[in-house]
Amino acid sequence: MELTQRKQKILSAVAESYLMTGEPVGSKFLQTETDLNVSSATIRNELAELSSMGYLEQPHTSAGRIPTVKGLRYYIDNLMEIKPLNPRVASYISNALESHFEAPESILSEASKVVATVTGLTAISTTPPTDDARVHRLHFVQTGRHTGMTVLITSSGMIKTQLFRTEFVLTPEMLRVFDTALNECFAGMPLQNITIPFIQTIAASFGNLSLFMPSVLVSVSEGAQQAIKTQMNVSGMTNLMFSGGEYISDVRGAVGLLSDRERFSNLLHNKVSRNRIFIGDESGETELRNCALAVSRYDIAGRTAGALAAMGIGRMDFAFVSAVLRYTAQKAGNLIDELVEV
Repeated sequence: MELTQRKQKILSAVAESYLMTGEPVGSKFLQTETDLNVSSATIRNELAELSSMGYLEQPHTSAGRIPTVKGLRYYIDNLMEIKPLNPRVASYISNALESHFEAPESILSEASKVVATVTGLTAISTTPPTDDARVHRLHFVQTGRHTGMTVLITSSGMIKTQLFRTEFVLTPEMLRVFDTALNECFAGMPLQNITIPFIQTIAASFGNLSLFMPSVLVSVSEGAQQAIKTQMNVSGMTNLMFSGGEYISDVRGAVGLLSDRERFSNLLHNKVSRNRIFIGDESGETELRNCALAVSRYDIAGRTAGALAAMGIGRMDFAFVSAVLRYTAQKAGNLIDELVEV
């Protein structure tokens, strides 16, 4: 049954007030703080009907109403307005991410930190899943007379570096040979295919040149194996801890789930295609039964990549948190895109 415009306005006002204060909302508040222009008795009748429909509940007989999970879900899906961020907040986020422009991992680590700071919640960022990640580009940098660094850039935007050592003196000319030969060989190669047996096969195909390449090829293989692993950053864990009190068992459960990084990363990647808010056990994870989890995915090279999320016990300001996550995810994705194209 579709809600009337008046019921929607009342539900929205109750949800927004409750999410901000955590307190039940009564008819007097709704009469004075909204433009309903109806009597208190009419508002009480509407509150009663919304309660009977399962959108609101009354924690105590004499108390006002609070939204149920069904009510919050209706509010989020149909009534919630996500406004642009305050320019000062947006500038703070942009400056923080741009100051960590040296690598995608640094950008994503800073993204979780800035979301935790701005929202007061526990924030999580993940590198992109690597199921179909490929080699985008290899760079070789000299670090000493006999040492160099392999820089592996993947199609998902991750950058992995590995040092290597040679028995001969490295020269710029030799590094250019490595660059040409190995990019021709590895560009577009799935990361999961770059194993030691594969490296041995590649080495044999280079003939005499392979005598100069053992440590370089090993560094490519090691970089690929590191890039396969999805990484997860968690910031603001103390924000979750301080939720204690009656929620202490929920805190323990949420912390336990966060420690299982593979499981939590799978939740963010497999159940969210763009933006989503989970309330309670909607996520399918029992440890989050009294938690709220908001998630936004970021893009790299026009494809959905990793995720940025914020989690709290009980309620959160969903509209503001969503605005922060979407802005930060878009900014992080754009910056990583720039790095990949370098």
